[in-house]
Amino acid sequence: MTVRRILPWPDRRLRTPADPVPAITDDIRTIWDDMIDTMEAMPGVGLAAPQIGVMLRLAVVDASAERGRAVRLANPEVLHASVKLRDHEEASPNLPGVSARLARPRAVTVRYLDDTGAPVERDFVGLAATSVQHQIDHLNGRMYFDNLSKVKRDMLLRKARKVSP
Repeated sequence: MTVRRILPWPDRRLRTPADPVPAITDDIRTIWDDMIDTMEAMPGVGLAAPQIGVMLRLAVVDASAERGRAVRLANPEVLHASVKLRDHEEASPNLPGVSARLARPRAVTVRYLDDTGAPVERDFVGLAATSVQHQIDHLNGRMYFDNLSKVKRDMLLRKARKVSP
């Protein structure tokens, strides 16, 4: 396993929708393992493959308190989202030093392929729901700050330029 390099914003790949995963192979499983190592090294509660320059619809999420329970997702899609929203401070290792408070559905039902290639429908609630939605945004070429108003997004990006090395 390997900790991979995180792409710095504004790398164009962070704005490019990822390609569907045709099949779960050993190569895909290795990418997932590297993603989990990278997520743990940040530390974070999720990571999407485009964040490390792999342009496939792969994500990992681990919002467990004890860690080591990462969910591996290929081709995830939200089937249902709760009406009730949950506020959470979101950030990205692609744009370090800044964050924003966002409201996302408190619970989502997601369909994806697991590490055996089997289709799964699973409910994610709370922090796990926030993380899986955040990762799906990355897979669609979006960043969390795209969910902000133009004024708040511009302020966040100006601040990010000041704090980046």
